[in-house]
Amino acid sequence: MKQILGLAAVAVLMSAPAVAQDVSRSPSFGTVNLSAGFTPDPRTVEVVAGGSINASNTASGCNGRIASAPDVRVNWNGGGSLPLVFRTRSSSDTTLVINGPDGRWYCDDDSGGSLNARVVFRNATSGQYDIWIGTFGEQTAPATLVITELQ
Repeated sequence: MKQILGLAAVAVLMSAPAVAQDVSRSPSFGTVNLSAGFTPDPRTVEVVAGGSINASNTASGCNGRIASAPDVRVNWNGGGSLPLVFRTRSSSDTTLVINGPDGRWYCDDDSGGSLNARVVFRNATSGQYDIWIGTFGEQTAPATLVITELQ
């Protein structure tokens, strides 16, 4: 009986979707600590977007190819009345995948105009935001993460 239960547990674990994004890993392009009303605004971080992992494995509605470790970590101390906005800027088609302080996944493709992505947190919760910038296809591309409170 114990063997049967053990095999059933293994089958359940193997059939569960595997999330390859690891929020415990150090971000590849650094950590940014910001508080409401930060200056200069916008704050930018240069990254190499893309990776070998399909972002759709992370959450429904996510697109592009991303790395395992976050590209950037933002530690946010909110409290302001302005939104917290994450955008990409690149000549390549980029996507955003963000794990918010609430543990939920937020994704976007092309809302930032042209081929850029944008995620807006209207009432941003204080805490850690782990950010991946994806690309379409296996290629990587230079990109800029733009963090702003201004629309």
